[in-house]
Amino acid sequence: HLNRASLLLPALEAALANFSAGAAGGVVQPVRTVLPVPRHGGYLGVMPAYSAADDALTTKLVTFYEHLKDSSVPSHQATVLLFDPSNGTLKAVLDGSVITAKRTAAVSAIATKLLMPAFAEVLCILGAGVQAYSHYDIFTELFTFKEVRIWNRTKEKAVKFASSVSGPVRVCSSAQEAVTGADVIVTVTMATTPILFGDWVKPGAHINAVGASRPDWRELDDELMKNSVLFVDSRDAALTESGDVILSGAEIFAELGEVLKGTKPALPEKTTVFKSLGMAVEDTVAAKFVYDAWSAGN
Repeated sequence: HLNRASLLLPALEAALANFSAGAAGGVVQPVRTVLPVPRHGGYLGVMPAYSAADDALTTKLVTFYEHLKDSSVPSHQATVLLFDPSNGTLKAVLDGSVITAKRTAAVSAIATKLLMPAFAEVLCILGAGVQAYSHYDIFTELFTFKEVRIWNRTKEKAVKFASSVSGPVRVCSSAQEAVTGADVIVTVTMATTPILFGDWVKPGAHINAVGASRPDWRELDDELMKNSVLFVDSRDAALTESGDVILSGAEIFAELGEVLKGTKPALPEKTTVFKSLGMAVEDTVAAKFVYDAWSAGN
């Protein structure tokens, strides 16, 4: 039901705008609770949300482990529980990994639609995991890039990515080579120190920074964070969870929902960064979308 993540865009745009509207928007969600698993170097995240506009109640449980010895196990695994908001009954247990991959890429696509330069020809993806695939799929569906480039820390994964997606992808031997001259850059890595540097980035480019979801992890350097216009999904979450935001001291210009509501401008002519941490309400609208489609099919 989520083969085409672009079908989620209207619901996600509404949810982002409702979230940024505060109490009037009817979205109730705390900043995610993250429980460390110190013995094994992992984390368990708990992400509940209610959306009044959708009358949908969910919680997502997500585990993420930094550097697994066994790479056949994904770094992030997730489950979404969907409840009947009228009486609290559990209605469905959904594969949260698919939902996370698709909704994250869809939100990056929303940000890109608003913030990318007018004549964007080159897409660059740093990282070659699950999020690289979901971003590639929706970005090539919605936008027309003349060139797509990929870089990954282990080159074999980048080569595998390039050979398994539908269109031509150029595998780059360094992140700098991939980034130089790119109009839209997506960072979807498990990096804990910067892999993307401001002096590589073309002025006016748009960056979707998706990895580095802990307060002490980075993907972007200070120069890039301070010399671009910074957009986030949630101010509270970014100031609690994003090492790129917290450690650089960069000022947040707007939430994506404020741009969608029209209360803040998009500024596509500037160099822009969208720091995506992912919000529980995004999982809520995606889970409801999947459940409703499944119910209609049955």
